[in-house]
Amino acid sequence: MNKMIMLLLFVLLSLVGLFYTNISLTLICIGMVAAFIGTLAGGGGLITLPAMMLVGIPIQTSIATNKFSTGISSLSSIFYLLYQKELHLTSIIKYIALAIVGGICGSLLAVSLSEQTMNYMACVLLLLALVVTLKNKAWTEVSDSLEHQAPHFWQPFFIAMYDGGFGPGSSTFSILHYLRTHHTYIKAVQLTRVLLFGSCTGAFIVFYHTGFIQWHYAIAMAIGSIIGSQLGLIVLPYIPLKIAKTLLTLIIILLLVQVTLKII
Repeated sequence: MNKMIMLLLFVLLSLVGLFYTNISLTLICIGMVAAFIGTLAGGGGLITLPAMMLVGIPIQTSIATNKFSTGISSLSSIFYLLYQKELHLTSIIKYIALAIVGGICGSLLAVSLSEQTMNYMACVLLLLALVVTLKNKAWTEVSDSLEHQAPHFWQPFFIAMYDGGFGPGSSTFSILHYLRTHHTYIKAVQLTRVLLFGSCTGAFIVFYHTGFIQWHYAIAMAIGSIIGSQLGLIVLPYIPLKIAKTLLTLIIILLLVQVTLKII
């Protein structure tokens, strides 16, 4: 394992002692598992939001905490990818700025829309995502750089907007988007971390001003999320495409079940 990552994990684990409580340790574990799975295929919200509500955290605080922790873990992923020269700062700045605006717009829109309406939207989008995933029989193993000269910014913007206002499946939608534009699976996951950082940052700006953030919850979840996302990036190159596609399909189905149950 990279020495830098080992040092980072040691520092983060040492911070646990600064605010040791049972619920903090629980949130760290939740964050680790959710971020690890979410980094590889999306769907981390399947774990984080229900788990936080089960330990007694209100839904508004859970959403704000999730945005903070996901944004921080995505930022740690960006630092790791820049250090490994997998990404270049000049090429991702525009995506971050676009996603921040999308996250702000989405969170502001969510205030005016009912949760039921957002659930219907999520259900339709997830059904489309499932069809696209099953239809795409061969994922890209080698990046086709010619396909990336004219990126479509409106799709990442709407994904960031959806993530800022609601969130279920946003990572999955992003991975699928980049796969459809002929990026490799690894590059699609990397660019999704960039998009999530922007959208969560924009959403958190709005949620912070609502007063729902509870810092002892947010910091605990963020520590776990950073560890989980780093571990996800480390194992990412070793995951066969067949397993990655199966995991992505499973996550979409679970998200569909969760959203459908909310509608019913």
